[in-house]
Amino acid sequence: MSDVEALKAEIKKLSARAMQAKMDLHDLSEELPVNAHLILETAQKAHDAFVELEAKRGQLKVAEAA
Repeated sequence: MSDVEALKAEIKKLSARAMQAKMDLHDLSEELPVNAHLILETAQKAHDAFVELEAKRGQLKVAEAA
């Protein structure tokens, strides 16, 4: 498997994880004020997932340009 193909496969997994984190945050917001103590933790997970996804997308752009 080439580096580009490996990055695409990883991006697919990261994208699914980021979308799940987004939905978890959305679901939490609909339940408020129940579980309000989970807001920061859940938001941080969503943020981290999207930061990692964007970083991998950047790596893919560099790999495809090479």
